[in-house]
Amino acid sequence: MESRLDRKKTKKKRGRKIILVLLLIIFCLVGYSAFQFYRGYQMADGEQNMKNYKFNGVKDENGKINVLLLGVDSRGEEKSRTDTMMLAQVDPKTNETKLVSFMRDIYVEIPGYQNYKLNTAFYLGGPELLRKTIKHNFDIDIQYYMMVDFKGFEQSVDILAPEGIEMDVEKAMSENIGVSLQPGVQKLHGKELLGYARFRHDAEGDFGRVERQQKVITALKEEVLSVGGVTKLPKLAGSIQPYIQTNMSKLDQISLVKDVLLSNKDEIDKLTIPVEGSYDFGSYEGVGSVIELDFDQNIQALKDFLNGKSSDEVTE
Repeated sequence: MESRLDRKKTKKKRGRKIILVLLLIIFCLVGYSAFQFYRGYQMADGEQNMKNYKFNGVKDENGKINVLLLGVDSRGEEKSRTDTMMLAQVDPKTNETKLVSFMRDIYVEIPGYQNYKLNTAFYLGGPELLRKTIKHNFDIDIQYYMMVDFKGFEQSVDILAPEGIEMDVEKAMSENIGVSLQPGVQKLHGKELLGYARFRHDAEGDFGRVERQQKVITALKEEVLSVGGVTKLPKLAGSIQPYIQTNMSKLDQISLVKDVLLSNKDEIDKLTIPVEGSYDFGSYEGVGSVIELDFDQNIQALKDFLNGKSSDEVTE
C-alpha cells in the first residue's frame, strides 16, 4: 500500500513534469517566433528607401502615448510624400485606443515657411516639421512617429492574410491607384487594399479616402486579433521591419502593440479633422485647392475627443 510520503513524492514528480512541459512549450514558441521573425526579415526584398529622420517628440502631459502614423510613397526620390497622416493615441491605464485622421489638403501655417497644405510640411521637413506644424495649428504634443512605406504595407497584408482582407468596395476604383477594383464585398490582397485606401478621384475626394483608410485600419486590427493572425505576428514584424522608420525603441513598439491589442473596445474610436461644419474650400496660386478650417472649433473637438468624449459626442 502506497504511503503518504510516496504519494507526496509522486505529486512532486508529476509537478516537475508539468513544469518541464510548460517550459518546453515556451522555448518552442520563442524559437518559432525568432525563426519567423528572421524568415520575415529575409523575405523583405529590395533596397530601403527610408531615411533617418530626427524627431524631437514631446510627451503628453496626461501620460497618454501619442504616435504620428505616416504612410509614405517612397519611389527613390530625394523627398517622399505622405498620403496618410494619422494620430494614434493609446492610454496605458485603460488600453483605450483612439485614432485621428488629418486631411492632407488642410491649409495651415508651417513654421518657417508660408502657408501650405498640411502634407507639404512632411515634404519640406519630414516628420519633425509635420510634428511642429500639428503642434502649432492644433496644440497637440506628439511623442513618437511611425512611418511605413507602401511596399511594406502591401507585403504585411499578404503575410497576415494570404487569402486577402474582406472589404465592401462601394464603387469602381482605378484612377491613380495601380489596380482596378469593382464594387461589392470581396477579399483584397495587399496591393488592392492599398489602392482601395488611397483612392480619391471621385466627388468625395480626400474625405472618402480618409474614411476608407479608417475602415482598413479596423479590418486589419480584426485580422490581427484572430487566432491565425496572432501566430503570424513574429513573421509579420520581421517582414515589415525594413520598411518602417520610427523613433520608438523595440520595447516601446511591443508595449504599444500590447496596449492596442488589449483594448477594451472591439472598434477603435475614430475622428476626422476637420470635423463636420467647421471648414470651407478655397484655392491659392501656387498651392491649389485647399480646405480652410475654423481652427478654434477643430482644436476644441480634438481635445474633447482625446480627453474622453466619443467621436459622436464631439461632432454633435
